[in-house]
Amino acid sequence: MRPGAPSLKEPDSVPWTSNAPFLSNTAIVLCYFLDTHRDTYNLLDKNVIELGAGTGLVSVVTSLLGAKVTSTDLPEVLSNLQYNVLRNTRGQCRHPPQVTELSWGKELEQHFPQATCHYDYVFAADVVYCHPYLGELLDTFDHLCQDGTEILWAMRFRLDRENQFVERFRTRFHLEELYDLPSLSIKLYRASRKEMERKTQSGEAV
Repeated sequence: MRPGAPSLKEPDSVPWTSNAPFLSNTAIVLCYFLDTHRDTYNLLDKNVIELGAGTGLVSVVTSLLGAKVTSTDLPEVLSNLQYNVLRNTRGQCRHPPQVTELSWGKELEQHFPQATCHYDYVFAADVVYCHPYLGELLDTFDHLCQDGTEILWAMRFRLDRENQFVERFRTRFHLEELYDLPSLSIKLYRASRKEMERKTQSGEAV
């Protein structure tokens, strides 16, 4: 990654976005982990999608580390996200990052068909924060994860809701704690989808 911190502009208003506050410590923790564990997590030419990208810090760093990045958030913040990502990666990364809308749980197969959209990694930072769509977030994780996909998820714990979501998450995913930073109330997790019986459209198990 090139020296110097990314220069990020925050939106003029704060809609219901998944990454709030925008410049969160969780995003910094995830970026630091990726930058200091390049041997273990070699992102060169890997397909990566970030959920709730907010100002785009994780997407920027991941792009500079050589990944093919799809940076996503709600339509209200895409303009600002696009600005930040382009400003900090133009002419500096191996693969120009893509910025696109992703509303959790909505039209996932239409916009991210599993037959053609296979991701090596799903990244998320501070996506569980007083958000009314946690069930849809879980469905989105589930849809984007296929065989071989890993989730790296940095999470700040504030309320019991976070603990409850982690337990719901464990019903579908194997979860491993990589970091615990009690002073910041942040944990970093690695996860992969549990083997589950999939059904064809005819209802037969495969």
